[in-house]
Amino acid sequence: MKKNIILIGFMGIGKGTTARAYAEKYKCFNIDTDDLIESKTNKKVKSIFEDEGEKYFRSLEQECANWIESSVDNSLISCGGGFFNVNNLNKLGTVVLLDASYEWIYNRLSTAENAKSKLKKRPLFAEPKKAKKLYKEREKAYKKIADIIIDVERLEMKEIIKEIHKKVNKK
Repeated sequence: MKKNIILIGFMGIGKGTTARAYAEKYKCFNIDTDDLIESKTNKKVKSIFEDEGEKYFRSLEQECANWIESSVDNSLISCGGGFFNVNNLNKLGTVVLLDASYEWIYNRLSTAENAKSKLKKRPLFAEPKKAKKLYKEREKAYKKIADIIIDVERLEMKEIIKEIHKKVNKK
């Protein structure tokens, strides 16, 4: 099995922030699937959704997952919120779910120092009812596919990355 760590979880939970902190502490490469897709298409995720639609974006996520499966090892991969739906996720490495309540995630985004840009990057949060519905739809699926679940609500970043490291290396 690949030695990648695959971070999944709802948008805004802090997968990218966690990945950067983990990579710095444990000296590994960090790849963000949305960044890979933006780099390949030379378009922002938001623009891809607006111009080509969700179905096309999901096909790009699958293409990204296939590349990771064939070409990437010993890395930390932070995934977009819907990336968990790719058909080969468990072949990419150990799947770690960063878990928290919808309210905690929304509060994290709306009280962040750069809250406007964080919320703008995630237009779904402009419609909280829609965002919460999606959160509820994905919640069980995330837990079902995850190898490891980390409840991030009451942990500081250094505790989160330490917990991920400890649990992944136990497997």
